[in-house]
Amino acid sequence: MVNAVSTFVPLDKLQKKLVMRARELGFVSVGFASAQDDPVRAERLHEWIAANHHGDMGWMEDRADVRQGPQSMWADARSIIALGMAYTPEHDPMALENKPDRARISVYAQGRDYHHTVKKALKALARWLVEQAPNSELKVFVDTAPVMEKPLGEAAGLGWQGKHTNMVSRKHGNWLFLGAIYSTLPFAPDEPHEDRCGSCNACQVACPTDAFPSPYKLDARRCISYLTIEHSGPIPEEFRTAMGNRIYGCDDCLAVCPWNKFADAAARNAAFLPRAELVAPRLAELLALDDTRFRALFSGSPIKRIGRNRFVRNCLIAAGNSTDVKLAAPVAALRNDPDPVVAEAAEWAAARLPAG
Repeated sequence: MVNAVSTFVPLDKLQKKLVMRARELGFVSVGFASAQDDPVRAERLHEWIAANHHGDMGWMEDRADVRQGPQSMWADARSIIALGMAYTPEHDPMALENKPDRARISVYAQGRDYHHTVKKALKALARWLVEQAPNSELKVFVDTAPVMEKPLGEAAGLGWQGKHTNMVSRKHGNWLFLGAIYSTLPFAPDEPHEDRCGSCNACQVACPTDAFPSPYKLDARRCISYLTIEHSGPIPEEFRTAMGNRIYGCDDCLAVCPWNKFADAAARNAAFLPRAELVAPRLAELLALDDTRFRALFSGSPIKRIGRNRFVRNCLIAAGNSTDVKLAAPVAALRNDPDPVVAEAAEWAAARLPAG
């Protein structure tokens, strides 16, 4: 939290200046919403948790009372500044679908860790805002606190939560990293964005594991992004084949959204340019990573946080789906891995590969 005391700045002028400053810092979308809790959003959150659709993500349940609304977290908040930073890809996220010797890494994780980039810009904007209105107080958030950025972004007019539950923008498609600033200043709210999914169900059809029990609802336990990133144990066998060569996240429901045709890769923040070695990495090389080499390869990447064991587990599932005889040897080398989850995945993969 940032604190200070002093002069008055006309709020309407400050709001316009804030939008300009946010754009200078790399945010392509800026909007404002009331900080009042929304009972509809709160009810949807509690229903989702009651259905156990959050899986192993215990923090969602543990802090649901705080997550349900801005003022539930901070009673003094009066407005929300919702911000989006673009990471629009230049290449087709589905391009490696039929290249089983290669690994598919979600677009958002191919560049620099967005947490650091977005938070740095948010803090710079926060410092500027306090300089302009020293009597104000604020808090900044990017994906690591009990904040519902997507519903707040919709309320602030950045876009709408599509049937795949992700934010969709008319200008930037699905490709936005979201951040939020809670402020004690009563900024004028923007109009909430209307839902423009219409009758389209492309994202629902595209999901390899049928993770959407109905439009606008996601069962994380069936989602490849959840299974490869958040889930720490063995991947349930019913989902392994459907994972294909996806080893970190999944872009399928995002990639097929028709609104992406309006997204311009030129709007992407340079920090999110993909690292060449992560665009189409070879599975054989990834399977050989020990902890030291894993940490070196993924320094500065969001992938680093899942650790070597979980990452190699994912690579073994992809290897087992590949039918590539050249992967038999690196898979066999992991059958006695000290980590039992890795060893089990290696046994499964070895049984599916032709003998070398």
